[in-house]
Amino acid sequence: MKKGGARNKHGTECKRCGKCCLAHVAAYIEEEDILRWKNEGRTDILELIDRTGGVWAGDRLISSAGGRILGCIFFIRDGVHGSCSIYETRPRVCRNYVPGSSELCPQFERT
Repeated sequence: MKKGGARNKHGTECKRCGKCCLAHVAAYIEEEDILRWKNEGRTDILELIDRTGGVWAGDRLISSAGGRILGCIFFIRDGVHGSCSIYETRPRVCRNYVPGSSELCPQFERT
């Protein structure tokens, strides 16, 4: 589980607020992520994704079981800060996210 904050090339450190993980957007899991999890034997991740598989229901994302999805199912809160419960093997879209690079992040600054 990730405890420290990642830094981008400008030195912006992730404050672990969870804004990017809890945004009302779909996190895209790519085929390479699924293959990696299969190779790692991470049936826990694959089963959870199958059970909660997100689908669009008009204006919102819901799980295939019918419950509303409010953010990443792997995001956990530890007091004030958030963490990724699968940080070491998180999807590529999460690995590539740069703190402060989008308006989702409270550290975003327009240039």
